[in-house]
Amino acid sequence: MAHKAAIRRTIPAVIGVLPLMLPATAATAVGATFNAPQAHVVSHGFNSTSGNWSGYAATGRQFTSVSASWVQPAVTCTSKTTYSSFWVGLDGDGSNSVEQTGSEADCSGGRAVYSSWYEMYPAYPVNFSNTVHAGDHFTASVTYNGGNAFTLVLSDTTAGWSHTVHSSLSNPALASAEVIAEAPSSSSGTLPLSNFGTVSFSGSKANGASLSSFGPDAITMQTGSTVKAVPSGISSSGGFSDTWHHS
Repeated sequence: MAHKAAIRRTIPAVIGVLPLMLPATAATAVGATFNAPQAHVVSHGFNSTSGNWSGYAATGRQFTSVSASWVQPAVTCTSKTTYSSFWVGLDGDGSNSVEQTGSEADCSGGRAVYSSWYEMYPAYPVNFSNTVHAGDHFTASVTYNGGNAFTLVLSDTTAGWSHTVHSSLSNPALASAEVIAEAPSSSSGTLPLSNFGTVSFSGSKANGASLSSFGPDAITMQTGSTVKAVPSGISSSGGFSDTWHHS
């Protein structure tokens, strides 16, 4: 997507905790956008709310790998410019870095724009040049190799391409593992979320085990009283869906 370096995935701002419930990017000339890691997560095994993340995040121990598959959703576009991203990552939930890779589904001038990327936040994201279509099947993983070294893999198994990136980050926290749908952000705040309908994640794992086995937080994307995206329950095999509610 155009001007990808302008958009970055961010640490989600968690708004609150809802007990007793289940628990990025192609820029289109909108200025400097970014995604920062999640800050102030205060729940484990309950529902949390965030202004820009929806999905599942596991915390409470060291995490050295995360992986999942998903189907690139088709966005419904109006005249508004909107954004959405789908990714797996380590860190960001209570730490100031995120190591992540995923895909993007944006709207620009009434047109859907799809892309893929990786990011070692707080560094800027790197866009892959491959064409992405709605309905493409993605598989992604982020693995910590020791020291400051990471391997990030993103594969579009429908189109038949794959990227393996070796990167480094000083003093990684390794404090969380996430599978997330996100509203990317700019220097002025969270950007309008694309109507992505429903994205289906499958086989979500952390440290080689199902993400569900870690009692992850289910995160609802919500600003004030406006709910933007909600995850379903997560299965024992790490499958769940995330559904758009409001742009």
